[in-house]
Amino acid sequence: MDLSIAALLAQDGVTNGAIYALLALALVLVFTVTRVIWVPAGEFVAYGTLTLAGLQLGKPPGTVGLLVGLAIVAGAVEAVATLRRREYARLPLRLALWVGVPVLIAALVWWAAPRQFPLAVQVVLTVAAVTAMGPLQYRIVFQPIADASVLVLLIVSVAVHLALTGLGLWFFGAEGSRTPAFSSASLQWGELTFSAQSLLVVLTSIVLIAALRLFFGKTLYGKALRATAVNRVGARLVGISPGLAGSLTFALAALLCAFSGVLIGPITTVYYDSGFLVSLKGFVGAIIGGLVSYPLAAAGAVLVGLLESYSSFWASAFKEVIVFTLIIPVLLWRSLTTRHHDEDA
Repeated sequence: MDLSIAALLAQDGVTNGAIYALLALALVLVFTVTRVIWVPAGEFVAYGTLTLAGLQLGKPPGTVGLLVGLAIVAGAVEAVATLRRREYARLPLRLALWVGVPVLIAALVWWAAPRQFPLAVQVVLTVAAVTAMGPLQYRIVFQPIADASVLVLLIVSVAVHLALTGLGLWFFGAEGSRTPAFSSASLQWGELTFSAQSLLVVLTSIVLIAALRLFFGKTLYGKALRATAVNRVGARLVGISPGLAGSLTFALAALLCAFSGVLIGPITTVYYDSGFLVSLKGFVGAIIGGLVSYPLAAAGAVLVGLLESYSSFWASAFKEVIVFTLIIPVLLWRSLTTRHHDEDA
């Protein structure tokens, strides 16, 4: 291996690692606030790629039907809960929020699909449609069992993953999709060549991570989520709504996954079930961060990307094995160094 090959592999590893970092941050965010190990994160990545691919082909993507269906179910769940609490005056506003807004986004995507808008507009529509599914998923599935144990939440999360995989096959079909590269330009630095596509992926990930940091550090809602992550009971006692915190958390996580899907589309062909393997690599990064540390999770995800890239050169048949084997020493080290305690109620 010479320097040029090593640099090329490092570029691929950092590019993939930047995408895995977004997934790792989404997983850490969801777990710290809601205690849900978000197994279906990969489906949101796949939906992001497939939605953008559908828009570029000029046909309404399957996300439209899925989003409308989730909105109707979420509206029914919210209506029943509101009527049971006898909050009749709030029912129209909540139906507008849980049904009206997602249906409006779905209608906008359906209307815009055959009109072949510029790529930037298609990306915005894709991110909006996929992000809207995050809080809907939380409202339908996880909010009613928010006080369940972590094990129950994990089992339900796996069930949601399987359901979304089947729905992905129904709405998107079995054919894979790949979106065009955002840029075909390249930059030369000495003997090294860097593709503009890779630089764009890394820069976009850095911007999203920085924006997330500003959100948690400077905004009221971000501080509310941080408080919920530190102490859910205490946050509830000072007036932070658990339902609002969970919905906002899933919206942010879905946003990160949607961007991951947009960024990964030009790199590899994505099928309806491709997201699970990608999310597993993000999960390895999140585990390195202990499912609590954002910087360590991001660094761990980049490490996973580099390990995957160099493994594909030295032992391509075993690259997945090598990547996932990384989780064993990490778990062993954390098991030996972490003080074990009973789960909080």
